[in-house]
Amino acid sequence: MADPIIRCEGVTRTFGKRTALDNITLTVEPGRCYGFLGPNGAGKTTLIRCLLGLARPTSGSITVRGYDISREPAAALARVGAIVEEPRFYGYLSGRQNLELWAAYVGADALTRVPALLSRVGLDARAGDKVSAYSLGMRQRLGVARALLSDPEVLVLDEPTNGLDPDGVAEFRVLIRSLVEQAGRAVFSSSHLLDEIEKICDDLAIVNQGRVITSGTLADLIAAGGRELRVECDDPARAEALLRGLPTVSSVTVLANGTLSVQLAPDSAETRAGVNRKLIEAGLAVSRLEPREDSLEERYLSLVHEAGQA
Repeated sequence: MADPIIRCEGVTRTFGKRTALDNITLTVEPGRCYGFLGPNGAGKTTLIRCLLGLARPTSGSITVRGYDISREPAAALARVGAIVEEPRFYGYLSGRQNLELWAAYVGADALTRVPALLSRVGLDARAGDKVSAYSLGMRQRLGVARALLSDPEVLVLDEPTNGLDPDGVAEFRVLIRSLVEQAGRAVFSSSHLLDEIEKICDDLAIVNQGRVITSGTLADLIAAGGRELRVECDDPARAEALLRGLPTVSSVTVLANGTLSVQLAPDSAETRAGVNRKLIEAGLAVSRLEPREDSLEERYLSLVHEAGQA
């Protein structure tokens, strides 16, 4: 396996008596999109500012592309693109002129990428308009184009879909996945929007009050949550009584609409088929039998609530 493209070890950042980041440890692998998920004020932007050398950790270390961000910031950030909070531009210049100006700092190759990037983010038709006439969503798209000027190995995004309409969000999602699928690239994106994280990320950490409360692959995080079998039939009361007598059923709850929420032990295709068979043998008309696991939203809310109580 390739070395992590981002590594945070015990990163802590304090502001006076307030701890914004508390012993953050995580790794981002090449070819992955990593989501940093948490409520507003959880420390997401503070970590991103530390990743980009805009703030220094009080303790701990951060390496980007194998370079320590504190000791070798220029080397670490040479192939890193970023959007932190709302991207800012010269309003009296056009979108194209803003990119060309930034490309002059990035290097000669960056200037040749400007037309393709404007097209890639859907701004080629408005590239000649002054940025002062752009909507928030258009400025966000221009920010993505600017972040891509250096042909980055790492793209660091802070709440990247702010201000985008549904079409823009969908296009952005395709853009991010296309970047991740290019060999060796990685995306690190903070957000409090669960739906977007679920659709673009491979791995994630959930942070609350500056602490990572869980991390891992998206699939593993969801799988660690609750699982149940949802059953609908013509006689919920009789079905409940029957299911409570089965050795593979650990609990049955009747929901408000008459649907049965069944917990199985073990939960497998075989035990689910057994439930279906027993219901049919009893003469019940089964209209729904659906395995269900917690969504990312349910898992997230449960973990953040537990962390808040602790």
